[in-house]
Amino acid sequence: MLAPRRLARSAPAAARHARSLATQPSSSSSASSKPPPPPADSQQPSPSSPPANTRPPPPQQTWLAKTIKQSPAAKQAFLTLAGLLGYGSAKQYAGRRAYNFYSELCISRPDDEAPFWRTECDLPPTFQSWFTVTNLHVWLLTVRLRALPAPHGTNYVQGLIDHFFIDVEDRVRAVLQPVSPNSYAPPQNLVPYTRATAFYRIANRAANAANVEAAAAATATGSAGAGSGKMRPRGRAPESLVSRQMKIFKEQWAGMGMSFDLGLVRSDTELAAAVWRNLLGGRGAQGIAYTAASSSASASSPAPAFRRTVNFAGGEVEKLSKMAKLRGALEAEERRDDGSGVHDYPPSQADRYVAYPERMAVVVEYVRRELVRLEQVSDADIIGQGVIGTESLGLDVLRFGPVRRADGIVAALRDISTPEAEA
Repeated sequence: MLAPRRLARSAPAAARHARSLATQPSSSSSASSKPPPPPADSQQPSPSSPPANTRPPPPQQTWLAKTIKQSPAAKQAFLTLAGLLGYGSAKQYAGRRAYNFYSELCISRPDDEAPFWRTECDLPPTFQSWFTVTNLHVWLLTVRLRALPAPHGTNYVQGLIDHFFIDVEDRVRAVLQPVSPNSYAPPQNLVPYTRATAFYRIANRAANAANVEAAAAATATGSAGAGSGKMRPRGRAPESLVSRQMKIFKEQWAGMGMSFDLGLVRSDTELAAAVWRNLLGGRGAQGIAYTAASSSASASSPAPAFRRTVNFAGGEVEKLSKMAKLRGALEAEERRDDGSGVHDYPPSQADRYVAYPERMAVVVEYVRRELVRLEQVSDADIIGQGVIGTESLGLDVLRFGPVRRADGIVAALRDISTPEAEA
């Protein structure tokens, strides 16, 4: 597997400028360059897919792109110059087409299947959940891209991973310190690298916006400092914190990829175990929090009813060495509510935990089904035309289907096991 390259801080801004021209279909393209019609199943949106009018608008074109597109001669001269500078090389084309793979095929999957991931799998609305679901679909595409002939396979896999981690870093910064409209940061930092999502919430975004408005109002009235909110106008998170979080996500990406690769070649049982560890297994410390007597609990102060899994990777738990010396420190940390919403189920919701084996089977079936479908897509359709301006064409044959299908194997087995089927 290829490791994500270290990217300059200006990469998101440069990529936004480049894609505003390169990802737009050429107006002079012939009818033969239109993408093939999507498969029958993809023409029927799943019930969980959001309406088309709820999708975010495409990124605004730069003034350079608008100027060049108004003049065919200027556009031809620009494309010729870009080709001479290497912009039209196979590697550069693969990187830009890989951006379209990520932005059009992977980035929308958490929102498209939100009822399954958020309701059935009960994943919390956190950035970690979004990262895991998106990473799953990046891996699915990576498996197919690795089968491309050299050097296309290497170029496309590296481009896909690069764009994935550029987007992750951009979102990590937004989560750690949201940018306000009054920020000193460049305007392009006010929007995501790809598109906004409703799958996870930024906890302090509303509070930060309220603080900025309160401080601005206090300044206008001359009462700044008298109860006004604290402003954080620059929208910058500490680099050490961003680097630490990126290291954690890189380790999760590598670990999830290796575990799914192993499950892919071994068995569905191994693949289901990878699904549990990476997608569903972080629900809590014990699964179901049955009421138990606690020696430290009293009638007036009962012990908390839930416990959560403590992740020691990346320094999430401070003063780990001190905790190891204190008796009961780990249990106390498990019982501390960190606000993530991920903890053991109470006995009244035990049925949700018991249903996880079926959820694991649904995801395993989805992974196998999508990999078989992607295997049937020709290399030529994946590589594309290799012409500047056609990077976004022909993506419909690669679009993922719904996670749960009514005609799937898991659905059929469930129907057989129901009393109605037996009758």
